[in-house]
Amino acid sequence: MVAIIVIFALIISTTTPASADECAEKACINVYTDNNQIIIEARKGSSSVKKTITQAPKKPAIKPTPKPSAKPLFFPPTTSKPVVKRPTVKRTYKPRVKKATTKVNLSDRLTKLVPTAGVAYQPEFEPLINVPVYFWCDLPSIFQSRVDIIGEVVDVTLRPSFTWSFGDGSFYSTTENGAPYPNGSIRHTYSRPGTYVITLLTTWNGSYTHNAQVRAVSGTVKKLSFSQVTVVQAPTHFITPKG
Repeated sequence: MVAIIVIFALIISTTTPASADECAEKACINVYTDNNQIIIEARKGSSSVKKTITQAPKKPAIKPTPKPSAKPLFFPPTTSKPVVKRPTVKRTYKPRVKKATTKVNLSDRLTKLVPTAGVAYQPEFEPLINVPVYFWCDLPSIFQSRVDIIGEVVDVTLRPSFTWSFGDGSFYSTTENGAPYPNGSIRHTYSRPGTYVITLLTTWNGSYTHNAQVRAVSGTVKKLSFSQVTVVQAPTHFITPKG
């Protein structure tokens, strides 16, 4: 029976939730996405502190008003009572001084905008039908940012993935940025002439590091980039051999 009581007490002690003021002394960092932006929040303390400094309004000047003159009053002299000094008690201990305790809540939000891709293709001028067109973007393969927030250093690392829409109903997903001819891996061949709208959807996700601990960023950041390509059909020429 005693063993069961001890085991039950251990289970209760291990499942006790953390106190609500766990951020009272150390900073709590949270990184997430909102409106396609990276939001870094830091909180420290149990109560928020906001200070607003405004210029104090000037007090209106008060003009002195003349007072009616009064006749001096005469009071007969009075005898002063002798002052008796009380014996002072010497303390043999130091008085206790209350230590000033301050509770500071520092909350800050920092928005870091990730870059938006620029779309390029080759051939640059009127590519031909049935000929591969090379596409690429100018984004880096990794986006890193170091943020100093309420005295804490947070390192954010994001990596992009890409979804290409070539305007003719074809899609292509990859983690590569692409490149011009001949090294580019993102190629598309149009079968009909026309003007097509190229749409590039870039999705950023990653992690952040705080106090040597790596955590995943909640959510993703999505950016859209657009371009336009006009594909033409080359004229056909028949050549009659001489002879």
